[in-house]
Amino acid sequence: MALIIQDSCINCDMCDPECPNMAISMGEEVYEIDPNLCTECVGHYDKPTCVSVCPIDCIDPDPNHQETQEELLEKYALIQANR
Repeated sequence: MALIIQDSCINCDMCDPECPNMAISMGEEVYEIDPNLCTECVGHYDKPTCVSVCPIDCIDPDPNHQETQEELLEKYALIQANR
């Protein structure tokens, strides 16, 4: 499942540089995560780095983009192949 940044984000810029897939960017008001690029750090780390560094815990699973661990790993492989 991809992750989503909630509106309570304070735009601290901690998550953006930590994302190994470059899935995080500034939206109109707060940072946003591109669900097509988010693998929850599968293939890179044991847990999502954006969640680990967020000082206010505003990053949650995105219920609109549910994926299995296998699907996230396949997405990771596709992203790496296209780089």
